[in-house]
Amino acid sequence: MAIQKEPGQKGVNWSNIAIGAIMNLVEVTTLGQPLEVLKTQMAANRSQSMFQAVQTVWSRGGVAGFYQGLIPWAWIEASTKGAVLLFTASEIESATSSMGVNPAVAGLLGGMGGGIAQAYATMGFCTCMKTVEITRHKQAASGVKPPSTWATFADIYRREGIRGINKGVNAVAVRQCTNWGSRMGFARLAESTIRRVKGKGENDKLSALDKIAASSIGGALATWNQPIEVVRVEMQSMSKSAQNANRPAKLTIVNTLAYVYKENGIKGLYRGVTPRIGLGIWQTVCMVSFADYVKVWVKGK
Repeated sequence: MAIQKEPGQKGVNWSNIAIGAIMNLVEVTTLGQPLEVLKTQMAANRSQSMFQAVQTVWSRGGVAGFYQGLIPWAWIEASTKGAVLLFTASEIESATSSMGVNPAVAGLLGGMGGGIAQAYATMGFCTCMKTVEITRHKQAASGVKPPSTWATFADIYRREGIRGINKGVNAVAVRQCTNWGSRMGFARLAESTIRRVKGKGENDKLSALDKIAASSIGGALATWNQPIEVVRVEMQSMSKSAQNANRPAKLTIVNTLAYVYKENGIKGLYRGVTPRIGLGIWQTVCMVSFADYVKVWVKGK
C-alpha cells in the first residue's frame, strides 16, 4: 500500500525527497551500476554475447570496470532521480488511492508520473553522460587513450549545446514512464494477489519476503520495454555501432528503432535484457519494498 496521509493531514510528504535520494544511491552503489554497465555494453555492442560483454567490461579495469560512470554521473543521477521519482510517485499514488483507485492502478499512475518527472528533471543529461562513459572505449585497439568524461562533456556541450547533452531524453522519458509504471503497477498487483491468496485485506501488512517477492515480480515483468532501452543506448552511444554508415545522421526514436531492427533483427532490440531483469528486480526491491519500510519508519518518527 502507498503511505496514506492521516485524516486532516495537509501538504505533501517532503521527506520522500530525501528517502528517494538515499535509497537510489544505495541501489546504484551496490548491484545497480555493475548491472547497468553490463546491460549498456550489450545494448551498444549487439553482436557480443553475455560472456564477451563481461570480458570487455573486465578488460577496462577488472571490478572497477563494472563501476564505470558511477562517479560522478551515476551518483548525480541516482540522488536526483531517486528524489524526484519517490516524491512524485508517492504523491500521485497516495492521491489516487485516497480516491478509491485500485492499488495496482494507483501504482501504475504513480510510477508513470514519477518516471516522466525524473527523466525531464535530471535524468536526461546524466544518462547520456553515463552512457558516453561506458561506450567511449572503442573495442578496436587503436592505442589512443580516450578523452576523460569531463572533456567529452565539454566537447559535446561546445558542439551541440544543451540539446547534445540531453540527446535521447525523449527515449529516456518513454523508458522511465513505462519502466516505473510497470514496476510499481506490477509490484502493487503482486502484493494484492499475495494478500488474496493468504486471505488478507488490502490494509493488512505483508511480510518482508512477500514484499520482496512482489517487487521482484514487478521488476522482472517491467523489462518488456527493452527495445526502448536499446534505442536509448544507441541514440547516446559512442561505440563502434555509432560509426556505421547506415546509421541515420539525425536520430529519432522511430528511425533508431528501425535502424536497430534492420541491423540486428528482433534479437538486437532485446540485447542486454538478461542483466536488465536483474537490474529491474534490484531497483524495484530498493525503491518499492525497502522504500516502503523506510517511509513507515520516518512517518513513525
